[in-house]
Amino acid sequence: MVPTYHHHYATAHLHLGPPSLPKNLGSTGNLRIRTLRKVVFDFALTKRIGLSFLGQRVTAVETADEWTVDLSKLFLGLRFAHGAHSRLYHGMYNDDPVAVKIIRIPDDDDENGTLATRLENQFIREVTLLSHLHHQNVIKFVAACRKPPVYCVITEYLSEGSLRAYLHKLEHKSIPLEKLIAIALDIARGMEYIHSQGVIHRDLKPENVLIDQEFHLKIADFGVGCEAAHCYSLAEDPGTYRWMAPEMIKKKAYGQKVDVYSFGLILWEMVAGTIPYEDMNPIQAAFAVVNKNLRPVIPEECPPALRALIEECWSLHPEKRPAFWQIVKVLEQFEVSLARDGTLNLVQNPTCQDHKKGMLHWIQKLGHGPTHPSTTPMPKPKFT
Repeated sequence: MVPTYHHHYATAHLHLGPPSLPKNLGSTGNLRIRTLRKVVFDFALTKRIGLSFLGQRVTAVETADEWTVDLSKLFLGLRFAHGAHSRLYHGMYNDDPVAVKIIRIPDDDDENGTLATRLENQFIREVTLLSHLHHQNVIKFVAACRKPPVYCVITEYLSEGSLRAYLHKLEHKSIPLEKLIAIALDIARGMEYIHSQGVIHRDLKPENVLIDQEFHLKIADFGVGCEAAHCYSLAEDPGTYRWMAPEMIKKKAYGQKVDVYSFGLILWEMVAGTIPYEDMNPIQAAFAVVNKNLRPVIPEECPPALRALIEECWSLHPEKRPAFWQIVKVLEQFEVSLARDGTLNLVQNPTCQDHKKGMLHWIQKLGHGPTHPSTTPMPKPKFT
């Protein structure tokens, strides 16, 4: 259903993903979309930012930086999702459809200012990373602004919502193998690029993978992402327990392979049609992963080669997990095999019955893979 815009500002309560954006969203006369300065937010933003944020003019100094939002060009529509301290809105910026994330620090910060610091640090990290990442399978950054206690991050709008929403609509039905491999390849290619830039996502899960109208998938939500060289020094807990690698749960040193572990859980979810450890709460799941080395049960109908890839990705030992460039090569070979004879095999007429050993042998034959130049620390955004 296409949302309508009324004279009195309204919000939509859709948590799994946004509905389709109206084709005539740019027609502000018909849809009565208002500028950010005139919107009344449903969580009482105007109490704190009615004058200091919405009423301020954007100076020439601010707009000189290409990533700083020009509020005069920003229009907001309906809200389509929310988190603990953020709201996501449809919007238009420079006549293009965008998603606008508004982050607000609560008035009653009962953590003596630590919540405010954490949210601001997450905002700065997200803007820093997004403004330096440019790939067809990574969400496109548009602009940002910082007006404490309110922050906003503007990205391209992806009309089909999240991978979580897509899986939810399937109602536990299996995804055709061809589509499953295509989805996995988009995610793996995006993550291969992200890792090549020296970045760890740290919260890879279906909610943070978005889909455009051509059904291309893009990695999103870098709020807890970090540069690999500095991740372990960050104090706050990253990620989501159900998809979190055991070394992160145990607060041990970790690297980019934590994202590979999460990717293995996403593959499993697409095969099984349900979330990991559905009968446990997140804390119970984390305990079982760390203390019992528990993993979800892979359905019997899962092709052996795909089963082997899933098990390699969520291996207990990070060094045994493949890198994303290797995962991309494996998935590309799966595509070739599917097109050739409808099977998932890394080699034609495999004689090795142990697909896991065959997978390891095939990955080893790929060699050392691409080398990436050492990345210098990304400069943080400077807000005027």
